[in-house]
Amino acid sequence: MNIEKYKKLTIPLLILIILLGLSFGIITPVLDMIILGAIFAYGLRPLSKKLESKLRFQSVSVVISIIIVLIPLIILIIYLLMQTADFALGFINTNVNNMDVNQLNIFLKENLPTTYHSYIDTIIGEFYTIFSNALHSVLNYIIGLIKSIPYISLEIFVLFFSTYYFTKDGDRIVEYIETFTPEDKKEFFNELYFQIDNVLKSIFFGHFLTAVILGIIAGVGYFLLGYPYALFLGVLTGILQLIPIFGPWPIYTVLFIWDILSGNYVRAVIVLFFGFFLSLSDMYIRPALSSKYADIHPLILFLGFVSGPLVFGIVGFIVGPLLLGITYAVIKSYKISLEKKKQEEN
Repeated sequence: MNIEKYKKLTIPLLILIILLGLSFGIITPVLDMIILGAIFAYGLRPLSKKLESKLRFQSVSVVISIIIVLIPLIILIIYLLMQTADFALGFINTNVNNMDVNQLNIFLKENLPTTYHSYIDTIIGEFYTIFSNALHSVLNYIIGLIKSIPYISLEIFVLFFSTYYFTKDGDRIVEYIETFTPEDKKEFFNELYFQIDNVLKSIFFGHFLTAVILGIIAGVGYFLLGYPYALFLGVLTGILQLIPIFGPWPIYTVLFIWDILSGNYVRAVIVLFFGFFLSLSDMYIRPALSSKYADIHPLILFLGFVSGPLVFGIVGFIVGPLLLGITYAVIKSYKISLEKKKQEEN
């Protein structure tokens, strides 16, 4: 009897596997946008629910939520790319090899032993070469993005639609998945849902929100200190804040060196202390926001932020750590289920 059932299920399962494989192949070019849409939908649902309780129209609530959150985020990314291109072009056009470095030469020679004086010009030249090459690479990447505007427009279109439908029909999707869950596995999936929820909240509140807060503080601080591109520098600080180990130090270190080059020693000292303040603030803000939820190991987030962009492009900064975080939640749920099973057997 079991053999007969197996034979009957073989063809339907084979057809299902083939169709799923073909379907996956079709959506592969925009898979990153679909995943990103699901992630944004997770964050938008609480806001959408609150708006729905007042407006009484679910679709309108979802659209307003997207307008409030998603559109400003896309505008911010476009602004960041434009400012990066503007800054890179401006720096490159100054011809870094001909910049006056006498101020830095004098400063280093006054503070370093005479045995190191012969290396100063080489060190300064290497610094400018590395910095210029990095800006050239960034500029070429942005030019490549501009050339692929039609494809990017399609991706943004998919992002909006996937965010809308995941936000609107998220409950139905969960219920549909539950119908395929065996009765004896429902406890595991409930635990899995709980762990994934905690991991996502930890990453959203403990890391993304921390980056937003410190990015705003940094932008205001840079503006008050009189730096050009203050908003741009604040956004960069927030992005680097997302990446464990990095934090805001690359930005304020470059600004410190830049002020030393310009002979603005007072502002150099101030921005250095301001940078230390940002780094110390992270040590307080991040644990305060994420302590209520899952404690994600820094290595998981680091690998997600570093490897995510290599796989998914610029959206990998968000998708990478979240996918690894969800994987961590699945492993943790499985471990908990095994421990419970052992306790029941004992």
